[in-house]
Amino acid sequence: MDQATAKPPITPEMKVAALLNAYPDLEALLYEIAPAFAKLRNPLLRKTVAKVTTLRQAARVADVELATMINRLREAAGQSPGLDVSSDEHQDTATPGWVKDSPVKQTFDARSPIERGEQPMGRVMAELKKLNSGEVYELITSFVPAPLIDMAAKQGYEAWSTDSGDGVVHTYFRRTSER
Repeated sequence: MDQATAKPPITPEMKVAALLNAYPDLEALLYEIAPAFAKLRNPLLRKTVAKVTTLRQAARVADVELATMINRLREAAGQSPGLDVSSDEHQDTATPGWVKDSPVKQTFDARSPIERGEQPMGRVMAELKKLNSGEVYELITSFVPAPLIDMAAKQGYEAWSTDSGDGVVHTYFRRTSER
């Protein structure tokens, strides 16, 4: 296979859209491994969520072991499945003091907008920027919003998510640095 037709290696940092573009035959396997991603059949979500979500983040959203997901995809694509992928994405189960002790200033239930194919990332980031030190923002979704958590972390916020067991995930954010 020459360089022009070579497909990229499947890695934890590969975007879901890049995986599906390079390996369209892996779409069914991705949905089998991570059923939450079957929503990517929606063209709007495919254009938005898939372009910003890495496979590492997809594993977190789907609550599947990163190494298992990557290695199954790699094996199906004819790549060496022996990739050593450490899963450093564990969520601490203990509720942090800042979540327990700080009142929620604002709550946004993004489940309906997401079901309609809307991408709430811009809205949430704009609302986070309005937080003052010590204030907490609550986001309600049906999955851990890993790409959003990662983006917020890069901009000085910490987050903690908890699944209430009924398919509802509450993610709490607070600013960790002064503006």
